[in-house]
Amino acid sequence: MAKKILFVIIFILSLAALGGAVFIHHIIHLNGESVVYLSLNDEYHESGARLDLLDEDNIKIIGEVDNTKVGDYKIKYEANVLGIKVSTSRTVKVVDREAPSIELVNGETVNVCSVEGYKEDGYKAIDNYDGDITDKVKVERQDNIIFYTVSDSSNNSVTVRRYLSRKDDEKPDLKLKGDSTYVIAYGANFQDPGYEVSDNCSTNIDVKVEGQVDTSKGGIYEITYTATDENNNTSSVKRYVKVTDHTSNKGVIYLTFDDGPTTSSTPKILEILKRKNVKATFFVINHEAGSDYLIKQEYNEGHTVALHSYTHNYQKIYTSTDAFYDDLQKISDKVERLTGEKSMITRFPGGSSNTVSRNYQKGIMSQLASEMKIKGYHYFDWNVDCGDAGGAKNSDDVYNNVVKNLSKNRSNVVLMHDFANNTKTINALERIIDYGLANGYRFDKIDMTTPMVTHNVNN
Repeated sequence: MAKKILFVIIFILSLAALGGAVFIHHIIHLNGESVVYLSLNDEYHESGARLDLLDEDNIKIIGEVDNTKVGDYKIKYEANVLGIKVSTSRTVKVVDREAPSIELVNGETVNVCSVEGYKEDGYKAIDNYDGDITDKVKVERQDNIIFYTVSDSSNNSVTVRRYLSRKDDEKPDLKLKGDSTYVIAYGANFQDPGYEVSDNCSTNIDVKVEGQVDTSKGGIYEITYTATDENNNTSSVKRYVKVTDHTSNKGVIYLTFDDGPTTSSTPKILEILKRKNVKATFFVINHEAGSDYLIKQEYNEGHTVALHSYTHNYQKIYTSTDAFYDDLQKISDKVERLTGEKSMITRFPGGSSNTVSRNYQKGIMSQLASEMKIKGYHYFDWNVDCGDAGGAKNSDDVYNNVVKNLSKNRSNVVLMHDFANNTKTINALERIIDYGLANGYRFDKIDMTTPMVTHNVNN
């Protein structure tokens, strides 16, 4: 060993004059290349280095490679040979070789009415290293082909194509205004609420309406609406109108109560109805604090909870149609929240024949009466008035006003009230029910199949 060291010393000294510094720098040799390319996220394996004459375990390796970040990383190799520091280095280049991806909204092929009128559906570009680079996408169109190109920070690029196909295979969008099913009384006037139609390509859409309703004959009538666009795509919907037989609702009594609930009247009315096993209809308002539980009780006991008004303030609700519908929506939301069911049965404050609305908006009742049907609501007036909000002075007056105006040749919608402390009606109610049952009438609640009883509109 001593001889080997002596030889190295002599060898170094003998070559010092011939450029020893160069020799010392290169006495360490790299295993592998001096420049190594490493793909992003691939594991780096150190190849190491070796000494010409001494044990390579004496080599110290300095530096690290972060394979998650693109860049150049220097690995240094050092050794001490007889007190002289020698070194060399290797460069590791972490590179991103993966191209970005572009995703096209609605796919690579899109059917369009017009290539020229195509509006971009959208796209998104994602790179494994740069993330979202959608804002770097370049879009070019050539005839019916759209090219989307994007490059990442390492100049990896990708191009995808979208093909625009001139084709219209989409049916017109045909929707009915109002309900798809109507139940109307024998001899009543049926006014078709109509339809709405649109198309993705055509502006000229032909709609044929087939079928008629004969209210002089009971039965179910079918109306068919067929829409055809300029490319002969068709869609069809049907409406069914049931005309009740002229005898089907004869002798029925519909007890209806407006302007409640109130804690002084409604519980007593409910108790009588429950005891007599009679169902009724309550047209409710937002009236008395702490009475909401009664709306839920009405519903749970099988009665119909219908919509009257939130404020019952003529000056507010009849100022405009917007004001009316805003008020109606509030009471509708309240009823749905308390019962879990949306009600579409209504009664206008003052009835559809009221004239007080003229003081606030001329013609508003004519407009509302027409629109309510189109919107799918069923509104009810009355043909028997118990007079408890007007001329009736006591319970006998209430009783007589009802029984004297009942008829077995029609349905009887009786107007009553459950406003606060309405003892006139409370004390007459059981007698009215007993009279009806004893004289062959039957009692029922209003629902969406009940033929509407309405007044002539006077404004």
